[in-house]
Amino acid sequence: MLGITDIKGGVRLEVKVQPRSAKNMIVGEQEGRLKLKITAPPVEGEANKMLIEFLAQSLAISKKSITILKGDTSTHKLIEIKGITRGELISKLDLK
Repeated sequence: MLGITDIKGGVRLEVKVQPRSAKNMIVGEQEGRLKLKITAPPVEGEANKMLIEFLAQSLAISKKSITILKGDTSTHKLIEIKGITRGELISKLDLK
């Protein structure tokens, strides 16, 4: 079960990011986190920027709606996404 928390005006999502991948993609669930592969290296915030861009594009929302709350320098992150419900998140990312 994915670590998705409903908050006022959006959701919080736990993710595991694997940088330096061949392509940006959603892998699935791993230990309660959404696992994502990102092409950018974990240097000077590049992977974090790419993560936000990829999620914004996948969810069809603005990058400003996505904030990394915890884990700036970790592969495990807590992300806050405004303007979306749990159901929309699961549907748009094609999660089960």
